[in-house]
Order: sequence, then C-alpha cells, then structure tokens
Amino acid sequence: MTGTDGRQKWLTVAEELAAALRVDAAERDRRGAEPSAEVGALRRSGLLAIGDWATQQAVTRVVGAADANVGHLLGYHYLQVWRSGLFDNPNFQPGDNVFWAGVSNPLDAALELRPVDGGFEVTGRKTFATGASVADRLVVSATRTGTGDKVTFTLDAKADGITYAGDWDNIGQRLTASGGVVFDHVHVPSDQVLGTHDETSPRLSLAALGFQLVLAQLYVAMAEGALAEAAQYTRTTTRPWFLSGVDAATADPYVLGTYGELVAEAQAAGFLTDHASDLLDQASRRGADLTRDERAATAAAISSAKVVATKVANQTTSRVFELCGARATAAGYAFDRFWRNARTLTLHDPVSYKAREVGAYYLTGEHAPFTGYS
Repeated sequence: MTGTDGRQKWLTVAEELAAALRVDAAERDRRGAEPSAEVGALRRSGLLAIGDWATQQAVTRVVGAADANVGHLLGYHYLQVWRSGLFDNPNFQPGDNVFWAGVSNPLDAALELRPVDGGFEVTGRKTFATGASVADRLVVSATRTGTGDKVTFTLDAKADGITYAGDWDNIGQRLTASGGVVFDHVHVPSDQVLGTHDETSPRLSLAALGFQLVLAQLYVAMAEGALAEAAQYTRTTTRPWFLSGVDAATADPYVLGTYGELVAEAQAAGFLTDHASDLLDQASRRGADLTRDERAATAAAISSAKVVATKVANQTTSRVFELCGARATAAGYAFDRFWRNARTLTLHDPVSYKAREVGAYYLTGEHAPFTGYS
C-alpha cells in the first residue's frame, strides 16, 4: 500500500508502537540490554517491510521521538535496504519481516576479502556496527586483496565465523547494539556480492548521504521527543516560580516563550530535513543518469539539514530541564537520556565539516567530495 492512505496507516502503527515504547523507555535505557525485544516489536509491527521512502522517514521520526535507540535501529534498517538497491543487483532481495544491519564504518580498519572457490572469505574486525548483533542479515563492505577494490556483500548475521564483541558501553544510544564485530574466515558466496564500489559513480556515492540524512532525522526526533515529554511534565508537575504571579507553570511567560523558541526551531529543523530527504529520494530515482551537479546540490541540502538538526538536538535536550525545574532531574524521570543520546550520536562525524561543505558550495560552487561521510 502506497500513497496518502498507506502512509497514514503506517504512521498510525508507528504511533501505537511509540506509545508502547514510552511506557518503559527510561527503565530500558537504565538496563542497556541488547535490543532483542525492541527488534521483535519492530517485526511484529510490520514496520520493517515499508518500501516507500517518504513513509520510512516519517515513521523513523515518530519511533525515534519515543525511543531514539529504536528509531536508530529502524532508520538504519531502512538505510541498509536502500543502499543495497543502489547496486541494481537482481540477486538482492530484502525479504519479508527481515531486520537488516550494516558493517561498513568507513574510518575503521578495513575488512579483508580474499577470493576462494565459490566466492570470497572475509576476515577482520569492525569496532562499531549498529544493530548487527540483533540482525537477521548484514550488509558488509570489505577491501578485496590484490585489487584494493571496495566490495559490498550480504551475509547471514549468524553465519559461522561471525562473533559480536558486546562492548558498546557509551553514555547514550545504549540500546543500539553498536559494538564491535569480528569476522574469522567467514565464507561469502558469490551470489551474495552486491557489487564493487565505483569511486566515481554519483549514484553509488549516495550511500554516504543516506547515512547523513538518517542521522539528521534522528536528531530532529530526539528534539521532538524531549519536548513532548517535557511538555507533559510541565503541564502536570512543574510548579510556577513564586515571583511569576501566575497559578500554573503553563501560564508563565518565560516558560511559554522558551517553549515557543524550542518548538519553532525543532519544526524548522524537521522541515529542512524532510526537504533534504525528498532531494535524496529524487537523486536516487535518477539512477545512472544522476549528474555530479545534482549530487552536489543534494549533498549540500543534507549537510544544511544536519548542521541545523545537530544544534537543535543538543540545545533542546539540554534546555528542557529549564522548563521542568529541579525536581525533573530525579533519576526516575530519566530526562537526561535525551541529552545523552543526542550528545553521543551527534558526534558521529564532525558537524563543522558539514558546515564547511555548505559554505563552500554556497560561495564557490565547490562540490562535496565523494567519501564515506559526504
């Protein structure tokens, strides 16, 4: 089902899942366990099977606002399926209700891919791989010995020779299973190879922009989630300051003004990110006809969205405490999880370089380079 009716159906499903996630989000964050139950909830919801790009982005925001960890897992699942399709390989089939994760951190030590009878053998370690340990299937990139080519392929996440370090212990995004993955002579059948990455191909280079776009969506979701929960607390619990002259915090002009600023900024970041998402979808649909100029314009739009969304996420998740008061710092409310998640994920790659790319494109028309991050 596609179109407006289909999108609304999936948004309703996403909102129902989000409501369930909010109930124990704070407790699950404290436990920091492997997100097996959360991935199971995604499977049961049917959201994994959505094929429409715009619907995927909207659903990621809804789920991410309720629980940034689950939104991260879902957004990356959609991303891995989409980026695999950039190779136009008929052997690739996403499958029904299959959860995908990726192993392709660009700056990590490269995995080694050695030709063997019937395909290849991959060996090495990646330090970060969000969702891999709870996935059904993996999209993996490795360097082929002899040629130095970057080859992308798929694997069963439970294939012989794959082990998961379980060493993700960061302050935020604690339920994303983002620890290391070790490959010990893992066999890669020939028919699971998606293709070789052509460093000169504008369309294949869109994969890096897809990662940046999903991150921007998650940043907006974090701001929206923090505002939603803070607002509920302000309405029901926050006491007005004794000098305010009002009977409720919701009548305090300073509280109202601060909410107004933060909400407006989050909405602006959301519209900008959705605009960038539309451009990336259009660029992807251009196929082999995508030009370097079109790719550059898309990259600049996504970088703009990421610059704004980064600032909004970090500022909003910090300032909501001003709107709730000192009692809101109690551990039971876990309002700090929004800031911890935002602070952790916004360090994925330096946003200053995204601002630099936007400035260079605006002033001189310089195109962002084709890299794993741009």
